[in-house]
Amino acid sequence: MNLESIALHHGYTSEETTKAAAVPIYQTTSFTFDDTQHGADLFDLKVPGNIYTRIMNPTSDVLEQRVAEMEGGIAGLAVASGMAAITYAIQCICDVGSNIVSTSQLYGGSYNLFAHALPRQGIEARLIKHDDFQGFEEAIDENTKAVFCESIGNPAVTLLILRS
Repeated sequence: MNLESIALHHGYTSEETTKAAAVPIYQTTSFTFDDTQHGADLFDLKVPGNIYTRIMNPTSDVLEQRVAEMEGGIAGLAVASGMAAITYAIQCICDVGSNIVSTSQLYGGSYNLFAHALPRQGIEARLIKHDDFQGFEEAIDENTKAVFCESIGNPAVTLLILRS
């Protein structure tokens, strides 16, 4: 299927009641359970389904499926902000004793996450000047899980020049 077709059609089949071609927008925070056992099974991840919209929402699910399909992934996660995405991604691949290597010229939220929040979780962020290539190479070790950079640094509009 073409990328454009995936972006428009993947992850959603029109439902029987309305036959709507567009994905419905579910504007709800919570969902009902068939009974207490069904609710318990949902929270235990024994059965698929909706619990609470911040955890899973049918509208977001379609977006996540489409992006995963377009990127060749197996699943996706849509979150409300870039900072949430950065935090989730780093927490997903790092554990206590891990480190990430990053440019030091960062958006304030990224800087605070790396300099203050991650160290409290046992994850070291090694902040290197954006043009210090040797510093980047030296900072990477067997516990490095990611190299992070903002391709156009905020707020100074620094550019990261990659070289091979």
